[in-house]
Amino acid sequence: MGVMVPPTCGDPGGRHSDPGPSLPAVKQLLDSAMGGDRRALAKLISAIEAGRGSEIRTDSTGAAHVIGITGPPGAGKSTISDRLITHARADGRTVAGLLVDPSSPFTGGAILGDRVRMQDHITDPGVYLRSLANRGHLGGLSHAVPAASSLLSAVGFEVVLIETVGVGQAEVDIVRHCDSVVVVLNPGWGDGIQAAKAGLLEIGDVFVINKADRPGLEQTVSDIEQMLMLGQQISSSRGWEPPVLVTVATDGTGVAELWSALAEHLEYLKSSGEGEARMAGRREAEFREGLRIALMGLIEPGRIDTLVEDVRSGLLSPQAAVERALAK
Repeated sequence: MGVMVPPTCGDPGGRHSDPGPSLPAVKQLLDSAMGGDRRALAKLISAIEAGRGSEIRTDSTGAAHVIGITGPPGAGKSTISDRLITHARADGRTVAGLLVDPSSPFTGGAILGDRVRMQDHITDPGVYLRSLANRGHLGGLSHAVPAASSLLSAVGFEVVLIETVGVGQAEVDIVRHCDSVVVVLNPGWGDGIQAAKAGLLEIGDVFVINKADRPGLEQTVSDIEQMLMLGQQISSSRGWEPPVLVTVATDGTGVAELWSALAEHLEYLKSSGEGEARMAGRREAEFREGLRIALMGLIEPGRIDTLVEDVRSGLLSPQAAVERALAK
Protein backbone atom coordinates (compact mmCIF):
# COMPACT_ATOMS: atom_id res chain seq x y z
CA MET A 1 0.00 0.00 0.00
CA GLY A 2 1.93 2.99 -1.25
CA VAL A 3 5.23 3.76 0.41
CA MET A 4 4.08 2.53 3.80
CA VAL A 5 4.83 -1.05 2.83
CA PRO A 6 8.48 -2.12 3.20
CA PRO A 7 10.23 -3.74 0.23
CA THR A 8 9.16 -7.33 -0.29
CA CYS A 9 9.97 -10.24 -2.51
CA GLY A 10 7.75 -10.87 -5.48
CA ASP A 11 5.92 -14.11 -6.16
CA PRO A 12 8.78 -16.49 -7.11
CA GLY A 13 6.61 -18.28 -9.59
CA GLY A 14 5.50 -15.15 -11.37
CA ARG A 15 1.83 -16.06 -10.77
CA HIS A 16 -0.68 -14.94 -8.19
CA SER A 17 -2.39 -17.80 -6.39
CA ASP A 18 -4.97 -15.40 -4.85
CA PRO A 19 -7.92 -15.22 -7.26
CA GLY A 20 -8.55 -11.65 -6.07
CA PRO A 21 -11.80 -9.82 -5.43
CA SER A 22 -15.06 -10.79 -7.12
CA LEU A 23 -16.63 -8.54 -9.72
CA PRO A 24 -18.98 -6.76 -7.24
CA ALA A 25 -16.01 -6.25 -4.93
CA VAL A 26 -14.01 -4.75 -7.80
CA LYS A 27 -16.81 -2.22 -8.36
CA GLN A 28 -16.82 -1.33 -4.67
CA LEU A 29 -13.05 -0.98 -4.63
CA LEU A 30 -13.17 1.26 -7.69
CA ASP A 31 -15.80 3.50 -6.10
CA SER A 32 -13.66 3.74 -2.97
CA ALA A 33 -10.49 4.45 -4.97
CA MET A 34 -12.25 7.22 -6.90
CA GLY A 35 -13.10 8.71 -3.51
CA GLY A 36 -9.45 8.72 -2.44
CA ASP A 37 -9.14 5.38 -0.60
CA ARG A 38 -5.51 4.31 -1.07
CA ARG A 39 -6.06 0.80 0.28
CA ALA A 40 -8.70 0.20 -2.37
CA LEU A 41 -6.36 1.61 -5.04
CA ALA A 42 -3.59 -0.74 -3.90
CA LYS A 43 -5.92 -3.74 -4.14
CA LEU A 44 -7.02 -2.74 -7.63
CA ILE A 45 -3.42 -2.51 -8.85
CA SER A 46 -2.79 -5.94 -7.30
CA ALA A 47 -5.76 -7.23 -9.30
CA ILE A 48 -4.21 -5.71 -12.44
CA GLU A 49 -0.92 -7.48 -11.66
CA ALA A 50 -2.92 -10.71 -11.36
CA GLY A 51 -4.21 -10.24 -14.91
CA ARG A 52 -7.66 -8.85 -14.07
CA GLY A 53 -7.27 -5.39 -15.54
CA SER A 54 -10.19 -5.93 -17.94
CA GLU A 55 -12.58 -6.00 -14.97
CA ILE A 56 -11.57 -2.52 -13.83
CA ARG A 57 -13.55 -0.06 -15.92
CA THR A 58 -13.96 3.64 -15.23
CA ASP A 59 -16.13 6.33 -16.80
CA SER A 60 -13.21 8.77 -16.83
CA THR A 61 -9.76 8.40 -18.39
CA GLY A 62 -8.39 11.33 -16.41
CA ALA A 63 -5.95 13.89 -17.71
CA ALA A 64 -2.68 13.03 -16.02
CA HIS A 65 0.67 14.07 -17.48
CA VAL A 66 2.34 10.66 -17.79
CA ILE A 67 6.11 11.00 -17.54
CA GLY A 68 8.51 8.13 -18.19
CA ILE A 69 11.94 8.05 -16.54
CA THR A 70 14.36 5.67 -18.23
CA GLY A 71 18.07 5.10 -18.77
CA PRO A 72 20.89 2.68 -17.92
CA PRO A 73 21.23 1.07 -14.48
CA GLY A 74 22.73 3.35 -11.87
CA ALA A 75 22.09 6.57 -13.78
CA GLY A 76 20.09 8.05 -10.90
CA LYS A 77 16.54 7.51 -12.14
CA SER A 78 15.05 7.03 -8.67
CA THR A 79 16.70 10.16 -7.29
CA ILE A 80 15.53 12.15 -10.32
CA SER A 81 11.99 10.80 -9.81
CA ASP A 82 12.09 11.71 -6.13
CA ARG A 83 13.17 15.28 -6.92
CA LEU A 84 10.51 15.65 -9.63
CA ILE A 85 7.84 14.61 -7.15
CA THR A 86 9.02 17.38 -4.83
CA HIS A 87 8.72 19.97 -7.60
CA ALA A 88 5.30 18.71 -8.69
CA ARG A 89 4.02 18.93 -5.14
CA ALA A 90 5.44 22.44 -4.78
CA ASP A 91 3.26 23.32 -7.78
CA GLY A 92 0.26 21.85 -5.97
CA ARG A 93 -0.10 18.81 -8.24
CA THR A 94 -0.87 15.31 -7.02
CA VAL A 95 1.59 12.62 -8.09
CA ALA A 96 1.51 8.85 -8.49
CA GLY A 97 4.62 6.81 -9.23
CA LEU A 98 4.90 3.35 -10.78
CA LEU A 99 8.40 2.10 -9.98
CA VAL A 100 9.39 -1.00 -11.92
CA ASP A 101 12.00 -3.31 -10.40
CA PRO A 102 13.67 -6.27 -12.13
CA SER A 103 12.66 -9.82 -11.31
CA SER A 104 15.28 -12.48 -10.83
CA PRO A 105 15.60 -14.67 -13.95
CA PHE A 106 16.22 -17.63 -11.63
CA THR A 107 13.61 -17.31 -8.85
CA GLY A 108 11.19 -14.78 -10.33
CA GLY A 109 11.39 -12.76 -7.12
CA ALA A 110 12.06 -9.03 -6.95
CA ILE A 111 13.33 -6.66 -4.30
CA LEU A 112 10.91 -3.77 -4.60
CA GLY A 113 13.27 -1.20 -3.16
CA ASP A 114 12.90 1.98 -5.21
CA ARG A 115 10.49 3.42 -2.65
CA VAL A 116 13.22 3.31 0.00
CA ARG A 117 14.83 6.27 -1.78
CA MET A 118 11.61 8.28 -1.58
CA GLN A 119 10.94 8.37 2.15
CA ASP A 120 10.45 12.16 2.15
CA HIS A 121 6.99 11.63 0.64
CA ILE A 122 5.82 8.92 3.01
CA THR A 123 3.32 11.12 4.87
CA ASP A 124 2.24 13.25 1.90
CA PRO A 125 -1.42 12.52 1.03
CA GLY A 126 -0.83 13.96 -2.44
CA VAL A 127 1.69 11.27 -3.36
CA TYR A 128 1.10 7.59 -4.08
CA LEU A 129 3.98 5.25 -4.94
CA ARG A 130 3.70 1.66 -6.09
CA SER A 131 6.50 -0.76 -6.90
CA LEU A 132 5.94 -3.34 -9.63
CA ALA A 133 8.06 -6.35 -10.51
CA ASN A 134 8.70 -6.69 -14.23
CA ARG A 135 8.32 -10.50 -13.98
CA GLY A 136 10.45 -11.09 -17.04
CA HIS A 137 8.59 -8.53 -19.16
CA LEU A 138 11.03 -7.09 -21.68
CA GLY A 139 11.37 -3.39 -22.38
CA GLY A 140 12.14 -2.24 -18.84
CA LEU A 141 8.49 -2.29 -17.72
CA SER A 142 5.87 -4.53 -16.12
CA HIS A 143 2.84 -5.97 -17.90
CA ALA A 144 0.69 -4.12 -15.36
CA VAL A 145 1.98 -0.65 -16.28
CA PRO A 146 -0.55 0.31 -19.02
CA ALA A 147 -3.68 -0.51 -17.02
CA ALA A 148 -2.23 0.74 -13.72
CA SER A 149 -1.24 4.03 -15.31
CA SER A 150 -4.73 4.48 -16.76
CA LEU A 151 -6.27 3.70 -13.38
CA LEU A 152 -4.09 6.26 -11.59
CA SER A 153 -5.06 8.90 -14.13
CA ALA A 154 -8.74 7.99 -13.82
CA VAL A 155 -8.78 8.32 -10.03
CA GLY A 156 -7.49 11.88 -10.37
CA PHE A 157 -3.71 12.00 -10.12
CA GLU A 158 -2.38 14.93 -12.13
CA VAL A 159 1.11 13.53 -12.71
CA VAL A 160 1.97 9.87 -13.18
CA LEU A 161 5.67 8.97 -13.12
CA ILE A 162 6.74 5.64 -14.60
CA GLU A 163 10.30 4.65 -13.73
CA THR A 164 11.71 1.74 -15.72
CA VAL A 165 14.31 -0.76 -14.62
CA GLY A 166 17.78 -0.02 -15.96
CA VAL A 167 17.47 -0.46 -19.71
CA GLY A 168 19.81 -0.78 -22.64
CA GLN A 169 19.68 0.14 -26.30
CA ALA A 170 16.58 -1.72 -27.44
CA GLU A 171 14.40 -1.78 -24.32
CA VAL A 172 12.34 1.27 -25.16
CA ASP A 173 8.74 0.22 -24.46
CA ILE A 174 8.33 3.27 -22.24
CA VAL A 175 7.71 5.52 -25.25
CA ARG A 176 4.40 3.72 -25.94
CA HIS A 177 3.03 4.46 -22.48
CA CYS A 178 3.97 8.08 -21.75
CA ASP A 179 3.36 11.66 -22.82
CA SER A 180 6.92 12.72 -22.03
CA VAL A 181 10.02 10.53 -21.82
CA VAL A 182 13.08 11.57 -19.81
CA VAL A 183 16.29 9.71 -20.66
CA VAL A 184 18.80 9.83 -17.81
CA LEU A 185 22.47 9.27 -18.65
CA ASN A 186 25.79 9.86 -16.91
CA PRO A 187 29.07 11.51 -17.95
CA GLY A 188 31.26 9.12 -19.90
CA TRP A 189 28.26 7.18 -21.21
CA GLY A 190 29.80 5.46 -24.22
CA ASP A 191 31.31 7.25 -27.18
CA GLY A 192 29.83 8.78 -30.31
CA ILE A 193 29.46 5.41 -32.03
CA GLN A 194 27.75 3.88 -29.00
CA ALA A 195 25.40 6.83 -28.80
CA ALA A 196 24.61 6.59 -32.49
CA LYS A 197 23.20 3.09 -32.24
CA ALA A 198 21.39 3.52 -28.94
CA GLY A 199 17.62 3.27 -29.19
CA LEU A 200 17.34 5.54 -26.16
CA LEU A 201 18.25 8.52 -28.31
CA GLU A 202 15.21 7.94 -30.49
CA ILE A 203 12.64 8.04 -27.71
CA GLY A 204 13.73 10.86 -25.43
CA ASP A 205 11.79 14.13 -25.19
CA VAL A 206 14.20 15.46 -22.58
CA PHE A 207 17.76 14.23 -21.98
CA VAL A 208 19.41 14.55 -18.60
CA ILE A 209 23.09 14.05 -17.92
CA ASN A 210 22.94 13.28 -14.21
CA LYS A 211 25.91 13.15 -11.82
CA ALA A 212 27.24 16.16 -13.70
CA ASP A 213 29.98 16.66 -11.10
CA ARG A 214 31.84 13.68 -12.59
CA PRO A 215 34.52 13.85 -15.30
CA GLY A 216 33.49 13.59 -18.94
CA LEU A 217 30.42 15.82 -18.77
CA GLU A 218 31.31 18.10 -21.69
CA GLN A 219 32.10 15.23 -24.04
CA THR A 220 28.90 13.38 -23.19
CA VAL A 221 26.76 16.49 -23.69
CA SER A 222 28.51 17.11 -27.01
CA ASP A 223 27.96 13.50 -28.16
CA ILE A 224 24.25 13.58 -27.31
CA GLU A 225 23.67 16.99 -28.91
CA GLN A 226 25.45 15.94 -32.11
CA MET A 227 23.46 12.73 -32.40
CA LEU A 228 20.18 14.55 -31.76
CA MET A 229 21.08 17.11 -34.42
CA LEU A 230 21.83 14.29 -36.86
CA GLY A 231 18.52 12.64 -36.08
CA GLN A 232 16.64 15.87 -36.74
CA GLN A 233 18.38 16.23 -40.10
CA ILE A 234 17.38 12.70 -41.07
CA SER A 235 13.78 13.12 -39.93
CA SER A 236 12.27 16.59 -40.33
CA SER A 237 8.84 15.49 -39.08
CA ARG A 238 9.60 16.01 -35.41
CA GLY A 239 8.67 19.47 -34.21
CA TRP A 240 10.01 19.22 -30.67
CA GLU A 241 13.74 19.66 -30.16
CA PRO A 242 14.77 17.63 -27.08
CA PRO A 243 16.86 19.70 -24.68
CA VAL A 244 19.99 18.24 -23.06
CA LEU A 245 20.10 19.22 -19.40
CA VAL A 246 22.64 18.56 -16.65
CA THR A 247 21.78 17.67 -13.06
CA VAL A 248 23.25 16.55 -9.79
CA ALA A 249 20.08 14.95 -8.47
CA THR A 250 21.50 14.13 -5.06
CA ASP A 251 21.56 17.83 -4.15
CA GLY A 252 18.79 18.95 -6.53
CA THR A 253 20.99 20.88 -8.95
CA GLY A 254 19.27 21.30 -12.33
CA VAL A 255 16.04 19.50 -11.41
CA ALA A 256 14.01 22.72 -11.46
CA GLU A 257 15.10 23.19 -15.09
CA LEU A 258 14.07 19.61 -15.83
CA TRP A 259 10.62 20.19 -14.34
CA SER A 260 10.26 23.36 -16.42
CA ALA A 261 11.30 21.48 -19.58
CA LEU A 262 8.63 18.86 -18.91
CA ALA A 263 6.01 21.59 -18.48
CA GLU A 264 7.10 23.09 -21.81
CA HIS A 265 6.86 19.69 -23.48
CA LEU A 266 3.34 19.23 -22.14
CA GLU A 267 2.33 22.60 -23.62
CA TYR A 268 3.89 21.55 -26.92
CA LEU A 269 1.88 18.32 -26.91
CA LYS A 270 -1.33 20.27 -26.38
CA SER A 271 -0.65 22.98 -28.96
CA SER A 272 0.71 20.70 -31.68
CA GLY A 273 -1.87 17.95 -31.43
CA GLU A 274 0.84 15.38 -30.79
CA GLY A 275 -0.61 14.78 -27.35
CA GLU A 276 -3.74 13.25 -28.90
CA ALA A 277 -1.59 11.00 -31.06
CA ARG A 278 0.35 9.81 -28.03
CA MET A 279 -2.86 9.18 -26.12
CA ALA A 280 -4.11 7.07 -29.03
CA GLY A 281 -0.86 5.12 -28.93
CA ARG A 282 -1.24 4.53 -25.20
CA ARG A 283 -4.76 3.21 -25.71
CA GLU A 284 -3.48 0.84 -28.39
CA ALA A 285 -0.62 -0.36 -26.18
CA GLU A 286 -3.03 -0.99 -23.31
CA PHE A 287 -5.34 -2.94 -25.63
CA ARG A 288 -2.53 -5.11 -26.99
CA GLU A 289 -1.20 -5.91 -23.52
CA GLY A 290 -4.71 -6.62 -22.22
CA LEU A 291 -5.38 -8.90 -25.16
CA ARG A 292 -2.15 -10.81 -24.54
CA ILE A 293 -3.02 -11.31 -20.88
CA ALA A 294 -6.59 -12.35 -21.73
CA LEU A 295 -5.38 -14.93 -24.23
CA MET A 296 -2.97 -16.35 -21.68
CA GLY A 297 -5.85 -16.51 -19.22
CA LEU A 298 -7.78 -18.81 -21.55
CA ILE A 299 -5.13 -21.47 -21.10
CA GLU A 300 -5.24 -23.46 -17.87
CA PRO A 301 -2.01 -22.78 -15.89
CA GLY A 302 -1.47 -26.49 -15.30
CA ARG A 303 -1.70 -27.10 -19.03
CA ILE A 304 1.02 -24.53 -19.66
CA ASP A 305 3.26 -26.15 -17.06
CA THR A 306 2.81 -29.55 -18.71
CA LEU A 307 3.66 -28.17 -22.13
CA VAL A 308 6.71 -26.41 -20.70
CA GLU A 309 7.99 -29.72 -19.38
CA ASP A 310 7.36 -31.39 -22.75
CA VAL A 311 9.34 -28.63 -24.47
CA ARG A 312 12.19 -28.82 -21.97
CA SER A 313 12.42 -32.60 -22.33
CA GLY A 314 12.35 -32.43 -26.13
CA LEU A 315 9.04 -34.28 -26.50
CA LEU A 316 7.55 -31.26 -28.26
CA SER A 317 9.05 -28.49 -30.31
CA PRO A 318 8.23 -24.97 -29.08
CA GLN A 319 6.08 -24.37 -32.17
CA ALA A 320 4.10 -27.58 -31.62
CA ALA A 321 3.58 -26.70 -27.96
CA VAL A 322 2.15 -23.31 -28.96
CA GLU A 323 -0.32 -25.00 -31.31
CA ARG A 324 -1.42 -27.41 -28.57
CA ALA A 325 -1.80 -24.57 -26.07
CA LEU A 326 -4.13 -22.69 -28.42
CA ALA A 327 -6.07 -25.77 -29.56
CA LYS A 328 -9.42 -26.39 -27.88
